[in-house]
Amino acid sequence: MQSIDALNGWLISDGRLLGDEIQIVSTYCESLQRMGIPLSRVRIGQRYSNPLISAWGIIWAPEGTQTYTVDAGILDTQAWRGSPFEHVVATRSSLRKRLMDMDLSDAHSVYVELAENGVTDFLAMPLEYGDGAVQGTSFSTTGPDGFTDAQVAMIEATRHALASALEPIAMRKSQVSLLQTYLGDGPAREIGQGHIRRGEHKTVSAAILFADLRGFTAKSETWTEARLLEVMGDYFEMVVGPVQDAGGDVLKFMGDGVLAVFEDKTGAAQACEAAVSAASRSMGNLQEYNAARRRDGGEEIAFVIGVDFGEVTFGNIGSPGRLDFTVVGPAVNVAARVQGLCKEKDETCLLTADVARHVSAQVEALGDHAIRGLDHEIGIFRLPFPDG
Repeated sequence: MQSIDALNGWLISDGRLLGDEIQIVSTYCESLQRMGIPLSRVRIGQRYSNPLISAWGIIWAPEGTQTYTVDAGILDTQAWRGSPFEHVVATRSSLRKRLMDMDLSDAHSVYVELAENGVTDFLAMPLEYGDGAVQGTSFSTTGPDGFTDAQVAMIEATRHALASALEPIAMRKSQVSLLQTYLGDGPAREIGQGHIRRGEHKTVSAAILFADLRGFTAKSETWTEARLLEVMGDYFEMVVGPVQDAGGDVLKFMGDGVLAVFEDKTGAAQACEAAVSAASRSMGNLQEYNAARRRDGGEEIAFVIGVDFGEVTFGNIGSPGRLDFTVVGPAVNVAARVQGLCKEKDETCLLTADVARHVSAQVEALGDHAIRGLDHEIGIFRLPFPDG
């Protein structure tokens, strides 16, 4: 592609159909280079439709192309406010800075850092998508003369075609990230593979973890709404992080309850070890949290965890107009009952014998117990924790 028209034609046809942001951006930048534009670095930022992740993007340099992600909190920092990307998103217009001619004494840190890395000229350009979103793209050069005005015009002449090539990828990434955030990795993967019909399901073996915040009803009647939501957020964070780190999926937040599943992918031991590891780390987080509350005079909290292992049905359940991707089965019910038993026995974390037999952690047998819904008693084990 030796002309802007040819490059634009490729972007809106073959490039758009690639579905590969690395290949698109690499081809795009290398084509601009062959047309004589002295690029040293190109960065294309993409906003996620996701409350937890602010953005993802692609960085091109002559030595290679890579992707990156940005946490949601970056938009509340000085790194974003006053930055060139904030400018193009807010104004939908390009911004050029010839750094070689600028007084950098009170310039934004982005320009200072670029100049320190030898950048002489910088262009930020908006990419506008069909849903009204605006993305930011930047072009840098370390060439001694910077960009010519004609080269800047050539780059800007590609912006709509580049947006056309990248928008389908951005939409898919946002969709996948939202599904993962609200449904978990496993359900997101199943839905992404087209398993979306009502009643479509599969039977798997899995460890089920059920967590529940103690004293929630009493707290909801005496605490302010802001305080209650803050504590629930802290509690969910203490549980969800370890579940995800151990390879599990959080399927449901049910009031103050958390339902997580650890699918048996390589054997029962793998699933049970993962669930127990998540439970142990969650309780470790709780001990640290309460220790901090004691130091600052705040109120401590407590939650309990029950874990079972067995066959469950994983899939789409619901009415014709409203579906839910969830897991059902005896192991789900038993895990919920076992976490309830924690409260009766004043325990923190209880496992069934079906879990205990597969884990290496030191557990203490508490004997057989009747579980509501079962016609026989089952063995219950305590996962001990040091006093916090």
